[in-house]
Amino acid sequence: MAENNQPTGNALQLDKHMKVETGGVVGKEWHSPLESPFRVSGLAWWNLEYQYRRLPVKPNEEIPSAVDDLANCTAGGQIRFQTDSPSVAVRMRLKAKTGMYHMPATGEGGVDAYIGEAGAQLYAGTARFLPSQQEYESELFAGESGGLRQFTLNLPLYQGVEAVWIGLEPGARILPPKAYESEKRIVLYGTSIGQGGCASRPGMAYTNILSRRINYEFINLGFSGNGKGEPELARLISQIEDPALLVLDYEGNSGSTESYRQTLPEFIRILREAHPEAPMLVISRVPYGLEPLKPELLRSRLERLTFQREHVEQLQEQGDRRLFFFDGSTLLGADPAEATVDGVHPTDMGFMRMADGLEPVLRRILADS
Repeated sequence: MAENNQPTGNALQLDKHMKVETGGVVGKEWHSPLESPFRVSGLAWWNLEYQYRRLPVKPNEEIPSAVDDLANCTAGGQIRFQTDSPSVAVRMRLKAKTGMYHMPATGEGGVDAYIGEAGAQLYAGTARFLPSQQEYESELFAGESGGLRQFTLNLPLYQGVEAVWIGLEPGARILPPKAYESEKRIVLYGTSIGQGGCASRPGMAYTNILSRRINYEFINLGFSGNGKGEPELARLISQIEDPALLVLDYEGNSGSTESYRQTLPEFIRILREAHPEAPMLVISRVPYGLEPLKPELLRSRLERLTFQREHVEQLQEQGDRRLFFFDGSTLLGADPAEATVDGVHPTDMGFMRMADGLEPVLRRILADS
C-alpha cells in the first residue's frame, strides 16, 4: 500500500457525521445572556454578581481552595429563553481546554440544548468542537422556520466559562422563558457525582435531568472530590434564601466513617438553624462497582448507611418532621458497575437511573411541603 494511503482509523476524517467545522457559525446575530430577556438559572448568586460561578466571587467564609476553584465549573447552570429563530448557536470561551481521560469533552466543556417546558423537554442538540479548542462556535439546533420555542441550554459541567453568546437568526424574536412553578429553589450539595462526572453532555447530569421533569430551579453544588461537609460550606449554602428543598449527597467524599459522624450532624444543624421550615433530604451514596470484589467497600458503605438512617430517625423523633433520608443503594440498579465509567462515576444510563429513583422522592417531599 502506498505511504500516503496508510490507514489511520481516524473516524473524524472518515465519517462525515463526526467531523467538526472549526470555521465558526455564519449568518447569526449574537446576544449576551447577561441581557434581558435571557434568564440564567442554576447559579445561586447570579442575580447579585452576574458571574458564571456557583459560589460568591469572594465568599464571606474561609473555604478550601479546591472548592473555590471548582466553583468556577458551571455544573447546573442554564440559559433559558423563548425565540422564533429557526436555528440557535452558541459561542463559548472556556477558562481552559478540555482534557479529562474518562469524560467526553462535550460533558466537560460543552453545551447542549433542549426545547420545551419542564415535563415535555426534548433534546435538540450538542455543541460540536475539538478538545483542543478553548473557544468555539457551534450550531446547536436548526429546524423549520416559524413558531415560538422555549430553549434551555445546559452549561459545561467541569469547565469554567469566561463568556458565552447566543446566536440567533437576524430579527428573531426573543422572549423570557416561562416561569418556574415556584421561586424557591432545590439545592444539592455533593461530590463529583453531583457535579455531573461523568455525563457525556451537560443535560445528562442527574440534577439537569430532574430539572427537565420538575419545574423548579436546581442549584448544583457538587464539588468533585471535595464535597467534604465543612461547616463553612453549610454556612454559605444557608445564605441561599427560602430553599424549596436541601439535598445532602456528599457521603462519597466524607472521608472515614468517624469523620462523617462528625460533619453530617453539624452540617444539618447549621442548615436547619438558617432554614427551620425547609425540607431536607439526606441521601446515602450509590454502590461502587468493585464492592463485590472488595468487601471492605461494601462494609464501609453499609456502616455509613446505618449511621445516616439512625441519625435522621433520631432527629425526627426530636421533632424535625421536615428531615428525610433516602437509601441510595438501589439508585444504579441491580448492576451498578454497568452503569458507571470507572466503577464510581455514572454514565448517562447511570444518571438516568438516579433521576428515575429520585424523582418520586423529590415530588413527594415538595408536595407535602
